[in-house]
Amino acid sequence: MFKNHLVFKTVPHLIRRNILNKNFSSISQILDKSGVGDVITVKGWIKSLRDQKEHVFFDVSDGSTAKKLQILLPKKSKPEDLSTGASVVVSGPLTLSPKGQLELTANSIEVCGKCVVSEGYPFAPRKQYAAEYIRQYLHFRPRTHKFGALLRLRNAATLAIYNHFNSEGFVNVHTPVLTSNDCEGAGEVFKVVPDNKKLIKSMAKESQAEDEVYFNQKSFLTVSGQLHLEAVAHGLSKVYTFGPTFRAENSKSRLHLSEFYMLEGEIAFVEKLDGLMTCIEQLIKQVTKKLVNDSIEDIEKCQEKKVSFDWLDKSFPVVTYKEAVTILSQNKDKFSENFDSKDGFGKEHEMFLVEYFGKVPTFVIDWPKDMKPFYMKDNGDGTVAALDLLGPNVGEVVGGSLRENNYEKLLEKIPNSNGHLDWYLDLRKFGSVPTGGFGLGFERYLQLILGISNIKDTIPFPRWPHNCSL
Repeated sequence: MFKNHLVFKTVPHLIRRNILNKNFSSISQILDKSGVGDVITVKGWIKSLRDQKEHVFFDVSDGSTAKKLQILLPKKSKPEDLSTGASVVVSGPLTLSPKGQLELTANSIEVCGKCVVSEGYPFAPRKQYAAEYIRQYLHFRPRTHKFGALLRLRNAATLAIYNHFNSEGFVNVHTPVLTSNDCEGAGEVFKVVPDNKKLIKSMAKESQAEDEVYFNQKSFLTVSGQLHLEAVAHGLSKVYTFGPTFRAENSKSRLHLSEFYMLEGEIAFVEKLDGLMTCIEQLIKQVTKKLVNDSIEDIEKCQEKKVSFDWLDKSFPVVTYKEAVTILSQNKDKFSENFDSKDGFGKEHEMFLVEYFGKVPTFVIDWPKDMKPFYMKDNGDGTVAALDLLGPNVGEVVGGSLRENNYEKLLEKIPNSNGHLDWYLDLRKFGSVPTGGFGLGFERYLQLILGISNIKDTIPFPRWPHNCSL
């Protein structure tokens, strides 16, 4: 079975030219397009290794798929540094295992980087670890099966989102990360100040505050790209942005991050919430269907609990805030904490409403205006034309509203200290149109479809209070 020219070597550096220049295929390509007899080269990391009497079997993963490729190697030719966790380059023909699966019979093998678990590598072979433990080693977390699947799903979902919006005629806009406004008005912003004291001193004008030196006004990391999207929507009609947003909340809960990704859309000439809800429902259903159809193996790999997708074929229920309060008030005995409508909905209240409506994502609309930001359109009855979409496993996933497009009404309630939002008022003065928009928390969406309880396990490098490692 084996040819006489089998060679093996330990390679000290990944940049060795003969490794990088070898033609190779990803394991995903091999399993999809290659067949018995094809001679291929694979590069990846050893996930498991089994010594037998005459042969060594080991599984290699390169991250391109949830599947691994089994390698068959004569035991007498096993490199000294071959171990679980090591990176390797292996070449040889594809054969069929006794179980009828493709495997690679090694003609040559090179160990790129050895992995000695006893020297500090945190993951021992064939051992399961809790998410809390794995989270301590963010730089190694992508090598785990579950988190590798999660990262592939983030990529697949991102592509599906871009493709969906493109097919619907939306234009992608890169809104700024640095901004002079606090869109939500909650004060949960990170201030941006140069770390270079000499630079600050050289730029400072007389009696100028340190945090206003660089931009001549206070600046922050964005909490939302919405206001900027509104400006662009007044010229391009249908726009969206997808990028990082930041909230300075002192929360370590399983549902909060200091940095997360937000998908935000804005549409001009929208006068009713119905059109906005249709846009959101179609987006979530189409993206989820794409993932279920194309990435079900990764979904199953990283689900914490079995998630039902029965809701994909059902219309999302719509309930007013007032109606939701009635439902919750009638079921107060089912909550661990007292329910008071003046305090809004807690997470268990959101989850109860979703259960009440058959575990289908549910819109709650027409919220009390004192619970929502200044830019939302007044309904004239003490409520604003706002919506929250509540989903299984997570609660609130999307927030949105019609925007106040009446100049006088907006002028009365806008927090326009020092004229920082004069430009926002200008949008209502020159060629104003009714607009509406929404923001979808990307990590919350992943929790929705994967049943992942802790949001920190849906993003490569989570940040939360007292934790900004790497």
